[in-house]
Amino acid sequence: MSITILRLLFDFGLLVLIWIIQRIVYPSFLHYNSKDLVNWHKVYTSRLTFIVMPLMLGQLGISIYQLIMEIDLYTVLSLIIIIVIWVATFLQFVPIHAQISKGKASQKKLDSLVKKNWIRTFLWTVLFMYSLLVTVI
Repeated sequence: MSITILRLLFDFGLLVLIWIIQRIVYPSFLHYNSKDLVNWHKVYTSRLTFIVMPLMLGQLGISIYQLIMEIDLYTVLSLIIIIVIWVATFLQFVPIHAQISKGKASQKKLDSLVKKNWIRTFLWTVLFMYSLLVTVI
């Protein structure tokens, strides 16, 4: 399997995952009472980490490898988008999830989670489409 196809698979996995999170998981948080949300959120985050982190690390690793092998618009732009996603994830979303786990999730905070996540949803969608375009051409 070529590195380009492997990269496309990681990008597709994250695309599907982010759309499920954006359209189903995060909005569902609004339907829990505080105690149930805290209990479910702890289970959800620990389980999801085992899916998300390998995908994100794989995508990052392959993107760095591609950049080392060939510096072009695709490899540079892809890595920039991935770094923006990582920064947003760890500076915005990890703290929000920490607050939810501590029972400090207000309706406003949960609405904000859904709204802010559109940025990552958009970026991962653009990244997959770009990878698909590069792979097909």
